[in-house]
Amino acid sequence: MALPHYVVDMRSDTVSSPTIEMREAMCTAAVGDDVYGEDPTVLKLEQKSIDLFKKQAALFVPSGTMANLLATGAAQIAGVQLTTIQNRTDGTFCLDELQRKMHLYDDCHEPLTSLVIVENTHNMCGGKVIPLRWLDELISICKNKEMTNGKTIALHMDGARVFNAAQYLNESVARIARDFDSVCFCLSKGLSAPVGSVLLGSKTFIAEARRLRKVLGGGMRQCGILAAAGLVALEKIVPLLPEDHRRTRRIAQAINNLRSSNFNVDLDNVHTNILLIHMINPKISASSFAKRLAEVTQKELNENITTTDETGQEMRGIQLKVSSRDWTYARIVLYNQISDKDIEYAIKKIEYVIQEYDHNLVLVNIHGINNDFQ
Repeated sequence: MALPHYVVDMRSDTVSSPTIEMREAMCTAAVGDDVYGEDPTVLKLEQKSIDLFKKQAALFVPSGTMANLLATGAAQIAGVQLTTIQNRTDGTFCLDELQRKMHLYDDCHEPLTSLVIVENTHNMCGGKVIPLRWLDELISICKNKEMTNGKTIALHMDGARVFNAAQYLNESVARIARDFDSVCFCLSKGLSAPVGSVLLGSKTFIAEARRLRKVLGGGMRQCGILAAAGLVALEKIVPLLPEDHRRTRRIAQAINNLRSSNFNVDLDNVHTNILLIHMINPKISASSFAKRLAEVTQKELNENITTTDETGQEMRGIQLKVSSRDWTYARIVLYNQISDKDIEYAIKKIEYVIQEYDHNLVLVNIHGINNDFQ
């Protein structure tokens, strides 16, 4: 009986799994009632986060979504009105446009601007790290009362992958988030913990966030079992993030070397663990490309697009899972469980599929063969 195909799952770093050390720490974690502030492992995780970010207080929450929601917290969660600004490809946005969109005058017809939020690293810009110089310029606008008509503009950083940014910049997370009133980071993406995020800010801010966490049903009681994995993540997984970055760049370099007329990557701007594979040809959709990468055909098996034959094991077809929606690009995200061998197999599959597309589209252009690439 043939073995199942070999699966390399690069849809997101959210599919990462807790390490053995995390599982052991979870089994032996000291616990208490966190709603009463009495879980020693949660308190240890929050203090570790405070020390890393140099903030006054921290709060362990179930998800990054809740952390960001708590950071916006006005009007008992529901009363926030948002204004979005178009991102540049580097993850920043136009600061002049920001100033034009700020509502800073006491006009009863519009809400007052009170908070500016940035994401770092920027997910849908391909894991881009926001430049420190740009962050400093943003801060100089929001914290200058002469530029804000005397209004107080708070700053929040959605730092789900801020440790990736720190590794790329060779800076501390404290420096990156230094002048932000609040920041959150995710433990369950590239840091491999099973669940949880941490929100940081002033003591007053976190006291209110703790109250609103209860409003949202986020009181988790004996959640030291979860916090224990977070501690291991900070101590053991964070130092390994450069390996994710290196492996991501390996894939980008391989795609770039193909010089495909239908696919490309922005090799010079691969910063962290996220890579966007762009579809140049409008006849190719990201969803069809992702579907093809996840398929194994008899033809590719015949052409040895398989795992290598090690210690007499049967060679297996390669299924590569990537993320796609209605985008003009497919996204891959690396994490701790993706090994160098997985990278080798992923490159083999990507190269084969891109070259297959390139060949078939040439046939379409020359002979008018009606192949459906949508």
